[in-house]
Amino acid sequence: MKIRSAILFAGAASLAMWMAPGAIAADLTDLGYVDQSELANLPVFITANRQMAAYKSQLDAQFNAQVKHVRTDAEKQQVALQFQQQLNDKQREIAGPLFQRAQMAIAAVSASRNLAVIVDKRVVIYGGQDITKDVEAVFASPQAIQPPSATPPPSEIGYVDQSVLDTVPKVQTANNTMSQFESTQRSIFSAQMATARGASAKQQILQQYNKTISDKQDQLLKPLVDQTRAATSDVARKKNLLLVIDKADVIYGGTDITTDVQNALSK
Repeated sequence: MKIRSAILFAGAASLAMWMAPGAIAADLTDLGYVDQSELANLPVFITANRQMAAYKSQLDAQFNAQVKHVRTDAEKQQVALQFQQQLNDKQREIAGPLFQRAQMAIAAVSASRNLAVIVDKRVVIYGGQDITKDVEAVFASPQAIQPPSATPPPSEIGYVDQSVLDTVPKVQTANNTMSQFESTQRSIFSAQMATARGASAKQQILQQYNKTISDKQDQLLKPLVDQTRAATSDVARKKNLLLVIDKADVIYGGTDITTDVQNALSK
């Protein structure tokens, strides 16, 4: 459990409600969605993934051969970083143009339909406009895709970059403390498990371990989860937003309230 689990869908009419992902309202007429898993199955993306897999296989072999000659962990880490950079560079070379064209296709279709925000299909249960096929058609067209002449209109859907919230000092401290606690408890309970006799005794130890971790989470993380939820709800209300979702689920458009929530948590 991390603090980032606090980000929620916050309806302006009921900001105290904790809602699970996948509950976008049907009356948001400027909302569209794309099935990104379907886009990933387009032949060009499948080919790109195969190229990346082959390249990674080559790099892994080179890394394993080179790392045999290093003497220290620091040298091994340096070699690993070098190979990771090569992999990242190759990914940008192969997949970068495809992702850029897909993003432009989404923007073009959104503009033609006057949509303010596009999200991933998996967070939509009912409502919204499915633009997946239109995006695929534009993406597959041999013609150059012209970027929209204007930015997306203001949206009643906001989003928060949860990875940014994890950098708030008190959130970092809480997460680090929780990680250290879990590591210590794993060592303690692993020793107990090693000397336990019978399935029943081991089950009791496992249950006690889970309770110990859960109690610590409630003590250490729950107050910050509540603060994050309250801060998100307050910002959503002030900006007249209907929903707030994770940035990872927003493909195009939306209202970024990350800085507002971050500032509220930092006080």
